[in-house]
This record gives sequence, C-alpha cells and structure tokens, in this order.
Amino acid sequence: MREKVLKVIEEKIRPYLNSHNGDIELLDIKNGIVKIRLLGQCSGCISAKYTVQDVVETSLRNEIPEIKEVQLIDYVSEETIYMAKKILSKNI
Repeated sequence: MREKVLKVIEEKIRPYLNSHNGDIELLDIKNGIVKIRLLGQCSGCISAKYTVQDVVETSLRNEIPEIKEVQLIDYVSEETIYMAKKILSKNI
C-alpha cells in the first residue's frame, strides 16, 4: 500500500503542490487512513484543509480505493515555538 500511495504522491500530488511552492510528506498509513504533513508554502496556507480534501484525498482515493481518509497532521517546529514564546513574553 505504501508504494502505491508514494507513486500517486510523486506522479499527481507533488507536482501540483510544487507549483504552489509546497510539498507533502507521507507520515503513516494504517487501516486505510493516510497521515500526511504539508510542507513549504502549503504548510501555513489557509486553504490547506481544502487542498487535502480536493487534491490529496481525491487523487489517492481515485487511484487506491482502499484509502478511507487522509488526515493532515499539523507540525510546528521547535524553533517556531521558541520564537513565539519569546515574542509573547515581551508583550506581557
């Protein structure tokens, strides 16, 4: 299953995301649920939820009927958390 998902990502999803200065990382596949992380410009985009539904999930489910759902896992780097805490502590 992982190889099938990676193939769809490489051939259909990644080129679309790259055209928007974004990318995708496959995190996990379990019981038909695919967990992904969006990278680059896509990671902070307000339309990320719709990109996952309209592009990622649709592409995967069209090619691999066993896929039940695609979940977007948000990720915030430790550096970003540190910077936010630093900024917030100055404003208190």
